[in-house]
Amino acid sequence: MTEQQSVAEYRIEDLAHQSGATVRTIRAYQDRGLLPRPERRGRANVYTAAHLSRLRQIADLLDRGYTLASIKELLEAWDAGRGLGGVLGLVAEVDGPWTDERAGRITRAELDERFGGHPDEAAVQDAVELGVLERVPGKDDEFLVPSPQELAVAVELYAAGVPLPAISGHLRELRGQIEHIAARFLEFTTEHVFARYLGPYPPTDTEAAEAASLVRRLRPLAQQSVDAELARAMRLFATKHLHRHLADGPVAAPSNEPQSVAIPADTMRAVRTLVGPDSVSAFVAAAAEREVQARALDALASKRNATPPVDQKGYSA
Repeated sequence: MTEQQSVAEYRIEDLAHQSGATVRTIRAYQDRGLLPRPERRGRANVYTAAHLSRLRQIADLLDRGYTLASIKELLEAWDAGRGLGGVLGLVAEVDGPWTDERAGRITRAELDERFGGHPDEAAVQDAVELGVLERVPGKDDEFLVPSPQELAVAVELYAAGVPLPAISGHLRELRGQIEHIAARFLEFTTEHVFARYLGPYPPTDTEAAEAASLVRRLRPLAQQSVDAELARAMRLFATKHLHRHLADGPVAAPSNEPQSVAIPADTMRAVRTLVGPDSVSAFVAAAAEREVQARALDALASKRNATPPVDQKGYSA
């Protein structure tokens, strides 16, 4: 077999089958300049292994989140000899795990046991929707646990008496707030650190390597910042919460400072008409003092009348 005969050649339908792309997609890539035109042989278009390799590159970059416009720039850089190694290394760094925690697995029986031994299909479905559990294809009685720590927190909260729907609701609320924090951290670092790598053209291998190194250095900072601020906030609010909900403590000493009291507008107008604007405060204070004294006298009289008379020998009548 000659060298020319050993080179893989494809019709467009064969290329689509080998690459996983559709015929329509292949033609669209050609029209946009992402894929070289095939060789024309008579009435047939012939594609080679180079076309198949390019289609797989495009699919990989799409999976990594690149747009077709940015992919075209990257491929043009590749064709110009600038290489994609640095850029793909940067993408791999960002796509890599942002935690040292390792995913685990749990059976349905183990899951039910951890949550009181009572199967709860609704709770399991809720956990799957939240991503706390992931179903394992072909195994109905086993789940992947992306974050064993997160599941352990749910177990402890349930053991402490928190209902499962409340745990799910809390996680949804917390996740929204955490995603906001993550977005703000990315905006902050992009503006002050990574903006120089985000020009109109793809970064060179050297620039991409520098950016990847910065990602590695900054990766733990977001979690460290959140941990420190959460600890500070919990210390502050837990103390206030404890003081508010514990049993009554010492009564605060009465203040000698004047206190404001809300009085209905109609009452104030009546007092103003009765004593004049200049004497309103004195009248209200005197009326309040008289009411306090009257109630004190009533309390003393009531106490006296409630005590049964005692004869000279000390016996009640």
